[in-house]
Amino acid sequence: MKTGEQQSSAATNTAFWVLGLLLLGAGVIANYFYAHVALPIRLIGWIVLAAAVLAILSRTTQGLKSLAFIKESRVELRKVTWPNRQETVQTTAIVVVIVLVMGLFLWGADSVLLWAVGWLTGQRG
Repeated sequence: MKTGEQQSSAATNTAFWVLGLLLLGAGVIANYFYAHVALPIRLIGWIVLAAAVLAILSRTTQGLKSLAFIKESRVELRKVTWPNRQETVQTTAIVVVIVLVMGLFLWGADSVLLWAVGWLTGQRG
């Protein structure tokens, strides 16, 4: 059984989710009714609506977990050792060379197989 606090939290979560979905539905309806308004103005409205819905949903249990995950991800991202320019250029050059070599190899293998199949089926003289 759930305690009183868990039931209240579940009810609050449900209320926030319903409110978020109602706001999105209202946005769709408003977008339909105001189709004659310029697109950039409607886009600004959608951005404001999306920010409001995200603010509301960030108060749910799932929203709080998502915010904690984002904060932890940023901390981990700061720990990453990023390659310098020279390492990036060298790695890119190696990848380009390997792609070219493999492309030439596959083109050659395809040509040989095409010739062999043509010879075996008698279509090449």
